Order: sequence, then structure tokens, then C-alpha cells
Amino acid sequence: MTITRRLFLGTALLLPVAGTILRPALADEPEIFGAGGVAISGYDPVSYFTKGKAEQGRPDFALMWRGATWYFSTEESREAFEMNPSAYAPQYGGYCAYAMAKGAIASSMPDAFTIHEGKLYLNNSLEVRSIWQQDIDRNIRSADTHWPSALHQ
Repeated sequence: MTITRRLFLGTALLLPVAGTILRPALADEPEIFGAGGVAISGYDPVSYFTKGKAEQGRPDFALMWRGATWYFSTEESREAFEMNPSAYAPQYGGYCAYAMAKGAIASSMPDAFTIHEGKLYLNNSLEVRSIWQQDIDRNIRSADTHWPSALHQ
């Protein structure tokens, strides 16, 4: 095959375009799961501990932490998180804990949560949460071995 000047120039011009198209597919996952950069779909992480339920946060009580925006339902919740974010943030960056136990990454939903030994775990669905809860301790041990390396696969 003879490489013509036109073929060479055409290929050289397409390489940068191909690089920008492929880059998102090859990029690592963000450390914190959140659609549009908002963690836990805008739910207040502190409310899981103080109210035992998922409570929608408000944009006027927001802060940035680890590259994501976190919403809170009250000023007090935001202050509690700000003082000790690792006490309230979901494990595995808010990705599905069961998927992480399997070495994979999956989205999570705010209502599919478990608090175990003072830590918040989110799952992809209520059905997945029931599977997760069948052997939480083993699932946590397994997920811990995959976190955070699963983000870079």
C-alpha cells in the first residue's frame, strides 16, 4: 500500500479528533459518584444518621468536598458534615457497595442504604440491598479490597 500525501495529512488531522472522542470512554471514574457532580443525587448524607432516612438536601445548603457538590437539608447538617465529612460520606464514594464487593462499579440510589457499624453504604436498588445485607461483613471485606482501584479499570 502506498501512503499518499493526502492520506497522511488526513490521518494526521483525524488523530486529535479521535483522541477527544475516545478520551471520556477511557477516563477514570470520579472518586465520588454523582450525576452532574452532585453527590447522592442531592440527598443529605447527615440525615441518614440523624433521621434514619434519606432526606432531600437543598442547593442553598451546599458545599464542595472531594470534587463533588453535597446538599444538606439544614445548616446544622452542613456544619456537621464540614466538621467531619468522613463520618457521614457514604463508603466507596457513594457507588453501589455490592457492586464494589464484586470488583465493579455501579450507580446507587439514595433510598437503598444501610448503616452498618457507623458507616453509610449505598446500593443500586432495594433488591441489591437485600442481597448485600445477607452477608454485610464479607461484602465489606471484599469491597475494601477493590476500593478505590475499581475506579481505574
